[in-house]
Amino acid sequence: MTIQLTQQAADHIRGSVERHGGAVGLRLGVRTSGCSGFMYTVDYAEAIGDDDTVVEQHGATVVIDRKSLPFLEGLEVDFIREGLNQRFSFRNPNVTAECGCGESFAI
Repeated sequence: MTIQLTQQAADHIRGSVERHGGAVGLRLGVRTSGCSGFMYTVDYAEAIGDDDTVVEQHGATVVIDRKSLPFLEGLEVDFIREGLNQRFSFRNPNVTAECGCGESFAI
């Protein structure tokens, strides 16, 4: 399996996609950014392309483009609520370094 979703992440994704009319799932990827090299991108997937990989777990759909797939292999996605704050948490076994602010990573 390319990525793993915790139950909390899947619940949040399912709810967000249902509230966002027209989305078929959550689009997860990486882009060049930050002081360490890469940054995760999270958006709604409006469609599934020929170059996309689709992961379905716990009733949630995640769409990953072909370019991002090697960087996300083995990724675990969690969703954390701490008081009024909430965020996705990414545990990526491919990461070799992270910047001090936690916004970018190196592979």
